[in-house]
Amino acid sequence: MFRNTEKSYGVIAILVHWISAMAVIGLFAAGVWMVELTYYSSWYKTAPDLHKSVGIVLFVLTMVRIAWKFANPKPAPLTEHKSWEVKAGHLAHGAIYLLLLLIMCSGYLISTADGRGIAVFNLFEVPGVGELFDSQADIAGLVHQFAAYSLIGLVVIHMLGAFKHHFFDKDSTLVRMITVLK
Repeated sequence: MFRNTEKSYGVIAILVHWISAMAVIGLFAAGVWMVELTYYSSWYKTAPDLHKSVGIVLFVLTMVRIAWKFANPKPAPLTEHKSWEVKAGHLAHGAIYLLLLLIMCSGYLISTADGRGIAVFNLFEVPGVGELFDSQADIAGLVHQFAAYSLIGLVVIHMLGAFKHHFFDKDSTLVRMITVLK
């Protein structure tokens, strides 16, 4: 039930997937909203602090997710899936993980370029490394933005693929990411 099987995802994989999905969408929406904040907004300081804190938690969750992925069997592709769909799915998932890590690393480089650490919900601080290269915050900011938009594009494609499988192909692709199949 908790672990994956050859037939279905376990509770842990399902929960981590959906928590990560909500965090990614929420962080993206917050990021788009934050760039429009003015110095006089009451959220000008608070929103970035929350964004960074949730980003650090998502980083830890992503590391757990990657470890869980290697420690558990991956459910076999459904027999109805075409080989190109399976390959495209593997490529998309790999790209999603790479973009997540790129976004989180670039976010860390933006936030710590001045040498300060990142306070995570004021509970603890992730130490900063300072400026490792010239214009670090600006360059990392461009990478962060480009990667975030790319990730959201892939997320939309991922969602459309899941809906295609559910509504048009009528297979259990989406169902096995929502429930634990017996």
